[in-house]
Order: sequence, then structure tokens, then C-alpha cells
Amino acid sequence: MGFSIHWSWLAALSCLLCMGDEVWCDCTEERMQIVGGDYILTKQLKIGSMLVYQCPEGYYPYPHLTRLCELNSSWNPAPKRFLPQRCKRVECPDPNVMEYGNISPPQEKYFVDNETTYECYSGYRLRGSSRRVCLPNGKWSGSTPICSRGSGDTCADPGIPPGATRTGSIFGIDDKVTYSCNGNLFLVGSSERVCQENGQWTGKEPACYYKHTYDTPLEVSQEFGSAIKGSLTTLESIDDTQEGRTIRISKNGTLNIYIAMDISASIEEQHFNDARNAVTKLIEKISSFSVTPNYEIVFFSSEVFEVVRILDFLDQKIERNAILTQLKNFKVGERNTGTDLNGVFMTFLERMAIIKQRVGAELFKEHRHVLIFFTDGAYNMGGSPAPTVEQIKNTVYMNQTGVPAAQSREEYLDIYIFAIGAEVFDSDLQPLATGIGDRHYYKMKDITNLQETFDDIIDEEEVTGLCGLHKEYETTRKESTRQRYPWWASITVKNEGLPRDCFGSLVTPKFVLTAAHCFTFGDLPEHVKVVIDDGQGKEKKVKRFILHPEYNITAKRNKGVKEFYDYDVALIQLEEAVNISSVARPICIPCTQETSDALQLVGESTCKEQEDILLKDHLERLSFLTKKGTTVAEKDVHAKIGDNRDACIKHALGAQGISTKDPKEVVTDNFLCTGGQDPTRDHISCKGDSGGAVFKNYEHRTIQVALVSWGTKDLCGSGGGLVESDQTSRDFHINLFRVVPFLKSILGHDTPDYAPLTFLKS
Repeated sequence: MGFSIHWSWLAALSCLLCMGDEVWCDCTEERMQIVGGDYILTKQLKIGSMLVYQCPEGYYPYPHLTRLCELNSSWNPAPKRFLPQRCKRVECPDPNVMEYGNISPPQEKYFVDNETTYECYSGYRLRGSSRRVCLPNGKWSGSTPICSRGSGDTCADPGIPPGATRTGSIFGIDDKVTYSCNGNLFLVGSSERVCQENGQWTGKEPACYYKHTYDTPLEVSQEFGSAIKGSLTTLESIDDTQEGRTIRISKNGTLNIYIAMDISASIEEQHFNDARNAVTKLIEKISSFSVTPNYEIVFFSSEVFEVVRILDFLDQKIERNAILTQLKNFKVGERNTGTDLNGVFMTFLERMAIIKQRVGAELFKEHRHVLIFFTDGAYNMGGSPAPTVEQIKNTVYMNQTGVPAAQSREEYLDIYIFAIGAEVFDSDLQPLATGIGDRHYYKMKDITNLQETFDDIIDEEEVTGLCGLHKEYETTRKESTRQRYPWWASITVKNEGLPRDCFGSLVTPKFVLTAAHCFTFGDLPEHVKVVIDDGQGKEKKVKRFILHPEYNITAKRNKGVKEFYDYDVALIQLEEAVNISSVARPICIPCTQETSDALQLVGESTCKEQEDILLKDHLERLSFLTKKGTTVAEKDVHAKIGDNRDACIKHALGAQGISTKDPKEVVTDNFLCTGGQDPTRDHISCKGDSGGAVFKNYEHRTIQVALVSWGTKDLCGSGGGLVESDQTSRDFHINLFRVVPFLKSILGHDTPDYAPLTFLKS
């Protein structure tokens, strides 16, 4: 103890002596400990470092979330002996604000896992949750309980959220209710709501948050997702009701997305990297949709660093791929404690003004603007951004606020705030978020799961017209594998003898593509079982199956080919359409307009263009699936094309039942060849892999280029799975570009029974 005091005195004296030469000393860790938790330092103990306290789930740091090492080598706020830092149990707002009912049990405070029940007085009816639990994020489960008489008012009683006070108890047309939060809670949502003629309240249901309250990724998916995903489709109608309102653009409209990420010293590097990864995922998934937005992306602290310029889109100087490259390559560098949030809004305002000047006032009316911020709101330069936000509103609304809803332009602007960082300045940030109906302010404890959240926003069931959509990474959800390969189908044929197992791929809601050799003479639809787990029953009844008319396994027996697999392709028509969702949706197949859209080919495209993109390399990396227990795993292979093809197909002569000396008698131009160890070691197919899609992920859409047909060796044994090739083992896959006439004859045929695919003319 004496040594510590003596050292501290010497260190302080040393700092005083060197401060005159502008040499600053580090802070110390003395009295920085937290009872029940831990802390991290963003820059060790150097000046400008932030100390961030961390607690287990269900607890939060008290009395402070962070401390900053200042120029005088002391922490701000300074630790106090009589109020030591500790992990405090998370508290939920007081629910004893409900009118005309009882809350049980009555308590002075409610902590995590505390349960409450609600009962209305005689003559009143309960709406909302009758039972609620205090959650680890500081919120109550369920929805606000409301006891109402049903008095004939135009609008229903809007209730009082826990921790709030409401003024106004008359709910007729144009009547107002106002909300404020009690104690040290702050309001999220609308502080004032007005009863409309349609019986709906304006604004968003308010909630009262503690400083430690945060939003979960699931909440963000449901709320932010319901809004942003609408901006990625070209729908002309606008849903103007209070519930379910989404941003939509007309078919002639333009969507401008402005993204700002805080890189000031108050933001931990991990938070910044997580935000960048989430934004990358958002942009990647947006590319899957039919709308191509214009982007403005900036990083900011005391300066604004423009990484992607929206004006380059107007000048057609940038491609979407360059956006991700510039985003990835941006180097943060040495960060400072200065933050100019207003400077970012000013930058966005200036860009809007230039766009308006360039396109003209009339065309500017068709532009919708979505602003997305990742920040803690700790601005200390440039003044309040609130006046600039009002200027942005005036620019977009064109001073038409207050006009009837039919003429209002408020739907053309949305400002979303994702509050990140160890300590968030809620009261400064929350008023900046704006938009009609849906929520625009989100307070995140961490954003490591935001990538998955943004996937949920986009990969929704409503987007049924897009083939090849999928999740690109494993999640913790039980349906994770199906979301990665939502087109995967399992096929079993049981007629005589042992059952035959194959794979297939869903190519439309009613058709599965597979190999012809999965079927033998005498098989009937009732002998075929197709399993696709679409959430409405796994097993699908088969109406018919159609083999390619030129498939004939005995066609070349007199030429030394015991089994000939040319045109080894078949289609299975299901009795009922598959329920399209994130776990069951079609894969893209060649020579269709749907695949041209996925490849972002503009104008009248051709099959040749698609093939040149998907099979352009002489060593083309592809994938197919194999059984792995009750689920599937992905095998990596390389198709040997062009000059590499002859060396690959010659190994077909080593297969059992082959006596010809000409490999082209066995392997026609309709096959792709994979396998072997040179120049890379490929996986090899196993029994049961037949009929499965050989696919490529391009621009975040899955496109099937071939299907697994046959191989030269069985290296798998009875287990199957991820087995690698030996030097001479080869697999041969039917190239779908070579069987398009057959696919078109079935899938492109317009019948009352199913919707056709649109095949290209050439």
C-alpha cells in the first residue's frame, strides 16, 4: 500500500514536470475496478482512452457506463469513494400506471425475471397482455395492458406505457394525448398523438427507457425491417394506414440511401467494425432486389470522410461493386475526441440540394431519401444538428407539412438512428429520427448480430418473385441450413427393391429438377417421395415426373458404354405449390429472365451472356450438396472447361463398364467435368448426391448451372459426406445450358396449372 502511494506521488510529480513540454502522462487504473464485472480500455491508459465497464446479462454498470482519460491524466467522471462502481440489477419501468385495473404483485421496483399480472375493474375489458415479464434488456414482455369501456370514442384508448404519465382522456376526432416519462426515464416514440377520422392514432406508441434499456436484434428486424424492405421493391401503391406503413417507391422513382458511421474516439473499434460489416451486408443484400439505389456513405468524427459519393451515381461514374471495395478499404487512422454530427447532416443536405438542382424540382419529387446513422450522439463540435434536420425536411417535404395526408410528402424522408457505443446520448439523438408511423430510433447494446438482422429485413416471404435468394452464413437458428440452401429437395423412389435416394432443386413453386436416372421403368408418381421443409408439411405429393426425351441409358452398349447418362435430367411436378419463404424458395436456372435479373443484365440479354458470366473461367469453382446426418453440407469442386476439359474427361475411361477408347463417346459436350487433385483437390460425389444442383453464388443469388449425374469411382463407402477426390476420380454433371429446350418446354409453358418461367429468346 505504501509503495502504491509513493509511486503515485512520484508519477504525479513527473507529469507536472513534463507537462510544460506538452508531454502528457497516462491515466492510472487506481479505483477503476467494478464489483461484479470487468472493464476494457480502448487505448490502454493513454490520453483519450475510454474505459468501458461490462456486466453480465441482466446487470448494468452503475453509476457510470464509461470514463474518459482526459488531458490532465485523470478520469472523467472521477471515481468516488462513497459511491463505488458496481454491476446493478437491470430494472424495468414501473407498470403501476395502468388506469382502471390492478397490477399484481405491487412492488416499489421491478427487476429482471419479475412477473406481473393485470386485471381490469368490473365493467372494463382488458386489451394487451394479461401477464408480463421483466426482460434482461430493461423492457417488459408482451404489449401494454389497457382497461377500456368501449365508450364509442372514435379512437381506442391508447393506454399508458410503464413508467409514463399521460394527459388527455377523450379520444374523439382531433383529440390529443401527450406523454412524458417519470423519474430518470426518457421517451422513445411519439410524445403527442392525435386521433384521426379513420380511428387510428398518429405517430408511434411511446415507451419509456432507462439508460440501460436497449433494443434486441429481433425487435429491429420486425420494426426497421418492415419499413426498409418496402423500399427495395417497385410498388406503386402507398399504405397510408398507421400500422404496417412502409417506404415504397414508384416504378419511375429513385431511392437515395445516405449512410453515416461514427469513428470518433468514443466509439470502440469493435463497434465501428461491426457497423461496417452490417452496412456491407445491407448493401450486398439490396443488390438482390430490382431497385438500384444511389448511395452516399460517410465516416465522421471532427471531419466528414466521404467514402462513396452519391453524385458519382448521377454522373454514372461508379458501379455497385466499387461501393463495397471503397467501404472495405477505408482506413480509420488515428481517431480524435471531436465529433461533428451536424457536419454530416449538412453534407447530406448539400448533396440533396445539388441533386435537386441537377434533376430539376419536378423529378426531385420522385426521389425518396433514407438516412441511416450509426453513432452514440456525443457531438462536441458544429452545434446541434436539429436545425439542419429541419432544413432537410423542408427540402424533401417542399414546405408541404401540415397539408392533408393525401398531399403530404412526409413519406419521402426517413431518418433512422442506430445508437451504438458504450454510452449513448439519447436525449440528443432520439429527436433527430423521423418518419411516418414506424419506429426510427434504435438503441443497440451491441451490433454483432446486426448482419443477421439486416438479412431478416430483406430475405422475407413477400419477395416471392426472386429466385436464388438465400442466407450466406450460418446462424444459431434451427432452420439455418435450409435458409442457406432453401431450394434443396430430398427425393426417394420406392417401387421394387431397395429405395433410391436422390437430391433435387426447387426451380418453381411447383417443379423440382433432378436426374433422370433416379427413375426406372415402372415407376409411378405414387412411388416418389419429395421432401421440402417449407413450414407446411415436409412431404410433397407428386403429380407427375418427366424425363428428357433423349435420355436412354442403354443407347451406347454396342459401343462399349454399359450405362450412358447423356441428357440425364428430369422434372417433378408437385400436386401443390411449395409455400415460398426464407426456408423454401426456388433456385435460379439458366436462360431465364429471372436469372438475367439476378445477374443484373440490362436490356435484352441472351443465354450466351449468362454462360459467359457463370462459366467464364477454364477452372470454374462450383458447389453441390451432400447428406450430412439429417441435414446437408456443401462440397467444393472446380469445373475443368476449355483447354482443361480433355485432360479431365479422359478419366471416364477408367469407370466400371466402359470399354471404349474414346472418352467423348462416354462424356458428350452436355457434361461438365470435376474432381481430381490437380491443380486443386476437389470433393467427389457420393451415392445419394445424384440429381442435386451444381451451383454458383453470384451477386448474392444462387444460380444452378448443372446437376450431379455420375462419377467414375465410389470413394464414399456407406457413410457418404464430405469425401475428397483421389488423383483419377472424376464426376460428370449435366450442363443446364445444354438442355434449355427441354426445361423451356415444361417450365416455360403457360398453363392454368402453374405460373411459367420467362425464358430468353436466344
